[in-house]
Amino acid sequence: MDKTKKKTANKMILIGTNLCKKSDLGIHNNLFGGTMLSWIDEAAVAYCAAVCYTPNLVTLKLDEVTFKAPVKENNLIKLYGEVIKVGGSTITIHVEARKFNVYTHEETTVTDTKLIFVRIDEEGNPVPIAEHVRERF
Repeated sequence: MDKTKKKTANKMILIGTNLCKKSDLGIHNNLFGGTMLSWIDEAAVAYCAAVCYTPNLVTLKLDEVTFKAPVKENNLIKLYGEVIKVGGSTITIHVEARKFNVYTHEETTVTDTKLIFVRIDEEGNPVPIAEHVRERF
């Protein structure tokens, strides 16, 4: 089986699902890359907020993103995430976007990346992530 096709989500967990609509397409009738990045960022921060017991997280860094397969109108995209590391005030997550075939349940990796989020206070300054969260990772 092709390395990019998977029947199950290995140890990553489902953190989001999106349907590619006509309004999400670029000039070549593929999903606009910026839309995919937005979906990834939104799903990742929501998952990290739950893991860290705080909504006060901002994106610090998004690693390289390579689009490995096109996404067309009506394709279902599943986003999977896995926490890689929790530091003093940061959390690093690996996210993988997969095209989901509703007929066969086969998944094809479209892209993946790592993101780093920082926990902040009301003034936007970094603050520590709770000790009980750091101990889990």
